[in-house]
Amino acid sequence: MLEYLIPTLLIAVGLAMDAFSVSLAGGASLKKDVAKTALTAGLLFGFFQFAMPLIGYVIGVPITNLIDPYGYWIVFFLFLFVGGKMIYDALFGGEEDGIDLTGWKVLAVLAIATSIDALAVGVSYALLGQAIFLAAVIIGIVTFVFSVVGVFVGSRLAGVFGNKMEIFGGVILILIGCMFLLENIL
Repeated sequence: MLEYLIPTLLIAVGLAMDAFSVSLAGGASLKKDVAKTALTAGLLFGFFQFAMPLIGYVIGVPITNLIDPYGYWIVFFLFLFVGGKMIYDALFGGEEDGIDLTGWKVLAVLAIATSIDALAVGVSYALLGQAIFLAAVIIGIVTFVFSVVGVFVGSRLAGVFGNKMEIFGGVILILIGCMFLLENIL
C-alpha cells in the first residue's frame, strides 16, 4: 500500500502546484471575501483535479490524440490573457478594473485549464492497469488544500506588497502558460 501512496502523493503535489500558483495569483488580486474565495477556489480546483484522472481513466488513450494537437495552445492563450490583464490592470487600471479572479466562472475555467495534466495521469493509470479512484481522491484533496492555502498566502502578500503582488500573480500565470506551451512543443 505504501508503494502506491507515496508515488500518488508526489503526483498529487506535482499536479496541485499549478492550482496553487493560480490561487496565489487570485489571492493577490483580492480586496475582500478571502475566505469565501479560498473555499470556492479549493472546491473547484480540487473537484477538477479529482474528476480529470477519472475521465482520463475511462476514456483512455483516444482523447489524448484529440487534445494533443491544440489543447496546450488554448491553455497558453488563456493564461497569457488572464495574466496579461492582471499586470495591465495593476499598472494602469483602477480599483474596479480587471478580471475578477474571485468569480466562480473564471475560477472554473482556470480549474479546468490547470487540470488537463490530471487527465493524462488518468490515461497513464489506465495504461498501467492501476486503480484510479483512491489516487483521484488524494489528488483532489491535496489540490483543495494547496488552493485554499494559495488564496490566503496571495491575499496576505498583497496586503504587504500592494499591486506589486498582483503584477507578480500575473507573471506567474503567464509563466504557467509558457510552461504548458514549452512542455508540449519541445
